[in-house]
Amino acid sequence: MILLLLTIFFVGYLLITLEHSIHINKSAIALITAVLCWTILVLNPASKDASLDSLSHHLSSIAEIVFFLLGAMTIVELIDAHDGFQNITEKIKTTNKTKFIWTISIITFFLSAVLDNLTSTIVMISIINKLVKEKQVKWQLLGLVIISSNAGGAWSPIGDVTTTMLWIGQQVTPLNIIKETFLASLTCMVVPTIIINYRIKGKIDLFEKSEKNLNALSSAFDRNLVFFIGIACLLFVPVFKTITHLPPYMGMLLSLGIMWVLTELLHSKKDIEEKGNLSVNHAIRKIDTPSILFFFGILMSIAALEQVGLLKDAATYLDQTIGNIKIIAILIGLLSSILDNVPLVAALQSMYSLDIYPTDHYFWEFLAYTAGTGGSVLIIGSAAGVAVMGIEKIDFFWYLKNISWVAFIGFITGALVFILENA
Repeated sequence: MILLLLTIFFVGYLLITLEHSIHINKSAIALITAVLCWTILVLNPASKDASLDSLSHHLSSIAEIVFFLLGAMTIVELIDAHDGFQNITEKIKTTNKTKFIWTISIITFFLSAVLDNLTSTIVMISIINKLVKEKQVKWQLLGLVIISSNAGGAWSPIGDVTTTMLWIGQQVTPLNIIKETFLASLTCMVVPTIIINYRIKGKIDLFEKSEKNLNALSSAFDRNLVFFIGIACLLFVPVFKTITHLPPYMGMLLSLGIMWVLTELLHSKKDIEEKGNLSVNHAIRKIDTPSILFFFGILMSIAALEQVGLLKDAATYLDQTIGNIKIIAILIGLLSSILDNVPLVAALQSMYSLDIYPTDHYFWEFLAYTAGTGGSVLIIGSAAGVAVMGIEKIDFFWYLKNISWVAFIGFITGALVFILENA
């Protein structure tokens, strides 16, 4: 059973990477792979009942991420419909290539620490689409956004789901994780930014001011109000989670509801056609639903591997054969570029108790860095990468050829900085 499960998973994974060659949407492949993996588990009499019970559990946890993504994408699309991101694009528009690249990287790095790597990536995709003309340059910048958002999320207790898991599990404390991993995460962002800046030759071809094409239906007041309230709503999500201890998706849905009411009141006097283009209903229709289904399919497929204990067995094998916690943390980080970092970190949390490695131990802090940043090595290895791949249709092999080695250098350099800092 396990061999068949692995075969289906890796065949599905291979077909996803070959999307542009076989001309089949990766979302369809991800959904088929997920259903087939769970069908194998359920058809096995020995694991049927346990699998059915576990399926509901995994669906619940993955649905939280899906609804979070749905809410974040809708809010971003709503701001975009009102040309709200013009406020940011006007601030960062510059003819200086180096200044432009560093501005994109630094904004993403700190934005992902305050929001999270997924939401900040969605915001930056909208901004870059409004600024950069050339496709190849845009893709390289989006590759840098993936790296910077994952690096920025790793040092913040609310910036990446795995760091949040370690915080909730009492393996790390907020102030200590910031203090111990910030420099390593910053290095993980800075080194790739230097490389990308060198690789992009000449000037970056930006849209001219005359090409803004601002929405005639949206006044300057509407544009600014929706932008600032929208950003405030996104920033409110981690605050809501801290105060109420409810999952992040609840805060995101509350924010979406607030934005919905705001835009309904704002455009209540407009006719149906004008109001329709600026409404949440329109924004929901415009978001990329296939990318959300892809996200769901790939996570459900990995959950099937977790269900039979493969991920925990892999973690145990690393512990028995390697033993060195530094190397284990680095390998987990690299493994998270292939598999989801959430079940990998969950496996290590259950494998090592707080009696073995107490709160704020070196291992947990290093794991927060590696699990948060290692996913950048492959585009499918993080929520930020999956979002970019789904929305911008970046080819898996293009990323592998052009960005993966840059992300790997940043990941290893940051890891070395962490090790030297804690020597």
